[in-house]
Amino acid sequence: MAAVVGLSACSEAVDTHPDQPVTKRRTVFKQFAHTFEPIGKVVRDSKDYNPSEFKASAVALKELATQPWTYFTPDSNYPPTHAKPAVWLQAPEFKQAQQNYQAKVGQLVEAADSGNLQVIRTAVIEVQYSCKTCHNQFRKDY
Repeated sequence: MAAVVGLSACSEAVDTHPDQPVTKRRTVFKQFAHTFEPIGKVVRDSKDYNPSEFKASAVALKELATQPWTYFTPDSNYPPTHAKPAVWLQAPEFKQAQQNYQAKVGQLVEAADSGNLQVIRTAVIEVQYSCKTCHNQFRKDY
């Protein structure tokens, strides 16, 4: 996810749409990355596991997980978007990818409740995989 944030900063185009849906969804995706960072550090053993902090991050991610999708409006396929046209051409598949991500994040919250680091690691991998799968199908490479 950190690479996503880094790559999005390279874009020089400005969102000139009056409602700025591209800017709004990119802001939420950056919040995803920021919120997910301490979760990733815990599972990579570069940060101590604090159950309450971990749970708070997982819950915050779950709250964010529903937010960017409303900004993928039919008129928001313009630069500086990183979305492929497939977002709009394959709307049911895109919706399914959103639902899958939200489900995986929900499972992460449940794993956080368990306190079992192996269960947590598995849930984190599943969240990451859902991100990667969606990006592969619906996000342009830069």
